[in-house]
Amino acid sequence: MDTSESGAPIYRYEKPERYEFEVPSGDPSIEEISNHIEEHIGEIHMVFHEIISELVHIDVHWVKPSEKRPYHTLITSGMSDKAMNTPDDVEHCDYAELSICLPKDWSVSDEDFEKEENYWPVRWLKYLARFPHKYNTWLSYGHTIPNGDPAEPFAENTKLNTMVLLPSVVFGEEFQTLSLKNKTINFYTLVPLYTEEVNLKMKKGVEALFDGFDKHQVNDILNIQRPNTAFRKKLFGLF
Repeated sequence: MDTSESGAPIYRYEKPERYEFEVPSGDPSIEEISNHIEEHIGEIHMVFHEIISELVHIDVHWVKPSEKRPYHTLITSGMSDKAMNTPDDVEHCDYAELSICLPKDWSVSDEDFEKEENYWPVRWLKYLARFPHKYNTWLSYGHTIPNGDPAEPFAENTKLNTMVLLPSVVFGEEFQTLSLKNKTINFYTLVPLYTEEVNLKMKKGVEALFDGFDKHQVNDILNIQRPNTAFRKKLFGLF
């Protein structure tokens, strides 16, 4: 297995582990997840349901902007219906769900989602929620997943091209885990990165991103034109 300069393993996936269509199975926790969302974030306005599902049934819960939380919140349920294939030396990371926050002026509706520039955050929520089950692997804190190889921008109106999984900043620690009788679900937020930020993470580890994030006030709320926190301007021909 390849490793990055920081010593973290690099997983490469070319083909899914499963080739035949498999209907969803497992232990659905949609009611518990819904209650968790409404307790810590707000009332669920709508759930975007899948019509056809493979391996797990992925729904996306939508909490509309409010005075307390002036942004759209999108959170999956269904990823945690099955345990992920975590390494033997990794504990308490078998189950996960994902979230992403969109600015309050983002277009959110079935009609708006017909345009890729509006839909790609939802696409990536659903794609990554199914990813570990399709490839018989796992996703957790600090994992990065590029949009292709080499990575290409998620949409025409941004240069962001890779997702990293991080604990939520805007929701607080109490939201980050949901303990049930038979499993503990970890909630991660998706933060899109630029190529230079990915390179920094691969070289020095995910924590190397945090100083730049703090400096430029990067958090869970998506900003498709945010500053590149790892970009260094040239000065008189030098870095």
